[in-house]
Amino acid sequence: MSRKADPDRFNVTKDALLPGLFFALLVRWCVAAYPYSGQKKPPMFGDYEAQRHWQEITVHMQIKNWYYNTTQNDLQYWGLDYPPLTAYHSLLMGLVADWLDPESVRLFASRGYESDTHKTFMRWTVFLSDIYFYVTAVLCICIDAERVKPKDQKNVFKRMDIASILFLLYPGLILIDHGHFQYNCVSLGLFLWAAFFIVAIENDVLATIFFVLALNYKQMELYHALPFFCYLLRKCFIGLPPKGKIKHIVSNFNKLAIAVISCFILIWYPFTGSWNDILQVIHRVFPLKRGVFEDKVSNVWCFINVFVKLKTVYTNEDMAQMCLVATAAAVLPSCLDLFFRINKKKFVLSLINVSLAFFLFSFQVHEKSILLVAVPVAMHFPEDPFMCFWFLLMSNFSMLPLLLRDGLLIPFIATNVIYICFYSISIKLAQPSAGFFSFFNANRVFKTVHTTKNENSVLVNLLSVNFFFSVFGMFWLLVASLFIVPPPSYPDLFPLMISVYCCSHFLLFFIYFNHQQFSIPVSLPAVTKVKTK
Repeated sequence: MSRKADPDRFNVTKDALLPGLFFALLVRWCVAAYPYSGQKKPPMFGDYEAQRHWQEITVHMQIKNWYYNTTQNDLQYWGLDYPPLTAYHSLLMGLVADWLDPESVRLFASRGYESDTHKTFMRWTVFLSDIYFYVTAVLCICIDAERVKPKDQKNVFKRMDIASILFLLYPGLILIDHGHFQYNCVSLGLFLWAAFFIVAIENDVLATIFFVLALNYKQMELYHALPFFCYLLRKCFIGLPPKGKIKHIVSNFNKLAIAVISCFILIWYPFTGSWNDILQVIHRVFPLKRGVFEDKVSNVWCFINVFVKLKTVYTNEDMAQMCLVATAAAVLPSCLDLFFRINKKKFVLSLINVSLAFFLFSFQVHEKSILLVAVPVAMHFPEDPFMCFWFLLMSNFSMLPLLLRDGLLIPFIATNVIYICFYSISIKLAQPSAGFFSFFNANRVFKTVHTTKNENSVLVNLLSVNFFFSVFGMFWLLVASLFIVPPPSYPDLFPLMISVYCCSHFLLFFIYFNHQQFSIPVSLPAVTKVKTK
């Protein structure tokens, strides 16, 4: 039977994909109806105003002045602090806004501009960006996951429709981009395209180009840079011909180097008038003065800060050095393992481990940076659904204080319930006897992936119990945040409790995913054979 006619693999996929895709897009648009960051909260408003202000600046000012503090560009009022590709995107959106509603981007006069029509326009820009960059990349990755699945494997989470729906229904990105208001879907979409060209197409040059684009849209893509670097560098040494080995290595490396340098030149060319212009952009993109973390982020430094006030003991420069050493130590094992024991599955796990290390230990971390870990975890979901689902729930919960400030409680609850329901339905598709709450049972979830194995050990049962109490803890922290008034002397009591609670989980996930990476054997990727005379 031909692949196209195989009913077990493609009929269901075709039937469920479009309804699931449209439902995921509908959820995004429903969330967009709720408030955005800083709505009706002068004088600084929030991220929504920041994005609108960048449109105002890029439309009315010369490119060379976008990152400078001038009489027309007050950097203290949401000055541009992302790489040039974000600025170009803001310019494109700003030109459309100037055509539709000139008042929304009028220089100076548009500060704090709010209207229903403008909110609809801004929401559409995120929605279309999400479809164009992120949704398309997710679909391609999920198609490949089913394409390479062995014919006798019945892993329901590798079916394209199930994998795509669960990937696109992850609440964290929906709530931040379509609720809080940001364009993370662009950088994460470009990142997914880069990963797709590695794990599916094996086109290293295209992977390099797309990752450089992602990095030049948001500097936080540095969280993913080391796994890309280690994997692509290691591939330069694979498939060497009997003669001219050094020439072959140099040739492979040069292709990647040319791709990187060319992309950087094209993107940064308008800012190459002088070294001062380049340094000013870099200074804005990597500001040390902001401190080691913002708000109550669920990382190690915020955890320690509960007991030792780091900002009063150490300067920003001292903290930056401590963060550098700690992050380097945390990422080194994963990167070395990927380089010396290369494997595509290790590459995805290394993306998780390195990005999580950056989130836990690096300098200047935001709560929203957990999305940089969540997306690689979503890629790994079909291989380890129980632990990945647990992590994705926890990553979304870690942003609860931010979402409550934005008035996004109902979308937070609704998107989580929808996500849990679809996950439970997926398990029931694989095991019709499973109940709604079977997702708490690690052994049952394990059987959906490995149908021929029976893992009913004490460790798996203990994992199920821990997951139950973890979700139980999230529920009661949510209830406490909503209904209990904290003491006047501790106004941030519940955000801090959520931060500590999530950080402790993330540290355990960091150990677990590193163990998973090291347990995978070497598997050299395929390379094009070199013809020798």
